Amino acid sequence: MNVFYEESGSFKTGSVVSKTDASLQVDTQHGKRVKLKQANVLLEFTSPLASFLDEAHVLAAELELDFLWEVAGSEEFDFDALAVEYWGAKPTPLQLAATVMTLASAPMYFYKKGKGRFKAAPEEALKAALAGIEKKKREQAQIDAWVEELKAKQLPDAIRSPLMSLLWRPDKNTLEYKAFDAASKATGLAPVKLAREVGGIPSVPAYLMAGFEMECFPKGTGFGKYAPATAPTDLPAAGVAAFSIDDAATTEIDDALSVTDLANGNKRVGIHIAAPTLGVEPGSDIEKLVFARLSTVYFPGDKITMLPDDVVSAFTLDEGKPCPALSLYVEVTPEFEIVGYENRIENVEIAANLRHHTLEPLFNEDTIATDPGVDYPFKRELLWLHDFAVAREKFRGKYDPTRPQGVDYNFAVNEGKVSITLRKRGSPIDKLVSEMMILANCEWGRQLGEAGVPGMYRAQSMGKVRMTTRPEPHVGLGVPQYAWSTSPLRRAADWVNQRQIVSLIRGEKPEFAQGDAMMFALLRDFDATYSSYLGFQDKMEHYWCLRWFGQEGVSEITATHIKEDLVRIDGLPMRTRIPGLPELNRGDQIRLQVIRIDELLLEIEFRFVGKVGHIEAELSEEEEG
Repeated sequence: MNVFYEESGSFKTGSVVSKTDASLQVDTQHGKRVKLKQANVLLEFTSPLASFLDEAHVLAAELELDFLWEVAGSEEFDFDALAVEYWGAKPTPLQLAATVMTLASAPMYFYKKGKGRFKAAPEEALKAALAGIEKKKREQAQIDAWVEELKAKQLPDAIRSPLMSLLWRPDKNTLEYKAFDAASKATGLAPVKLAREVGGIPSVPAYLMAGFEMECFPKGTGFGKYAPATAPTDLPAAGVAAFSIDDAATTEIDDALSVTDLANGNKRVGIHIAAPTLGVEPGSDIEKLVFARLSTVYFPGDKITMLPDDVVSAFTLDEGKPCPALSLYVEVTPEFEIVGYENRIENVEIAANLRHHTLEPLFNEDTIATDPGVDYPFKRELLWLHDFAVAREKFRGKYDPTRPQGVDYNFAVNEGKVSITLRKRGSPIDKLVSEMMILANCEWGRQLGEAGVPGMYRAQSMGKVRMTTRPEPHVGLGVPQYAWSTSPLRRAADWVNQRQIVSLIRGEKPEFAQGDAMMFALLRDFDATYSSYLGFQDKMEHYWCLRWFGQEGVSEITATHIKEDLVRIDGLPMRTRIPGLPELNRGDQIRLQVIRIDELLLEIEFRFVGKVGHIEAELSEEEEG
């Protein structure tokens, strides 16, 4: 005697060795002896064991599912009862096995209710299930067609539009993703390389920008609708001739300076900061934009501003007009000792917007050391401010003329061609502006702290920089506190601090009180977002450095050793690791050969050629660490 039974969802056959009321010992067709519960046996048969299952499968394939479903009715049934309806009065064991196998293999048509028992699916449910199957077939056919196009290096129109989303933030449930993923696996190309092969990446900057916008500007970089801001016109006039110093591309001019001779022989230095908060109400549309964007994003060739152009235009410290400003006046003796501070909210007349490229040839270390007698705007004020700046640097304990100065890098991108120029750090212009801003940020931070008004501070201790709402020392700058306050057109931290300082000056309730949850949330978001923006700037600068190698046809270049296998490429803001370097000292110069550049993947590979010399160079805090 043989049995046909179900085990773990599969149908099997075996030859009965022994049998009780509850169980059986069975030898399977593969020679294995198993113990079965009587309840698992669906039928007994005497025909040959070896061919039974194969013949049952063949017969099951011939059954008409739709007809089976029609004759099944709406009530639960046993498979053998339905077999009688389908085959006739006495179905054979093969016909019975074929029937139950067919029922079990069609869950859309028949719901399983127990051993050998089923129920036909309702008509609406069956139609929906069949429609779903047809949809899946159509979708798979579409996926297959797209895959073939991609393999042939053709980009389907349906994939072209969402391509950047597929690369940066894919929705794995979409047909487009499934097709692109399948094509990537079939071709052995990483998704971004496949996108390049099929012409889906017009340029690397566009590709990088798409990823950045999806992460930081998911709704786009436009500002949408907002109530406009109006600069106040009823502020008292400052009565000074102020000037700003910025590079040629700067449109968000946040700060300006003035120098006034006092009757007692002292000088009064004015540090004038653009005051957009004077024309923007707390909680307004524009302030919501500030708290959403948190900073201007800078990168070679372009920028994404924190504020709309019309707001910037209304409050930037443009030449030839009075501008709303928050001013810190500092009284300084001839010995550069500070003897008094005064805050004012006023209109400041901007006499000139001085630009680096025109000022630096006239105002530099050489012309300060040996005056050639050439006159230029605000020469007297600039020379005195430089001496004051040196005194402030000494006061902070950071003056060291023997220390080698590092460099900054300026990127200019024009029609896809990049120019990278070096600018020596610590020039008279840099020193003058930075010392005045440090002075203002330190002093306003002190005033906020003493008044118990929270602000956004940068603090540094034990080599780590962090943000806090209370004044703490910034060891790197050598100041007891440092509250970013001098760039309110470009940074939300400065915007918040300006609101707090204005309330302090006016004797009003500050927008943010101690312990304000909103202040902590803004500080956290600003810190994270600002770091993210800087990371994107670094990534874009790295790309343009790679582009420069190809553009200039550079195959060999020198680098300066920092530590271990880390080097800094000379003339570029690029650090990289060179595996297998010989023993080197910090500051050793080496020659490197360019082996491979992949601009899309932001990769460059060098080979060590040899040592060429040694230089003493200033290292950044990151490199020192």
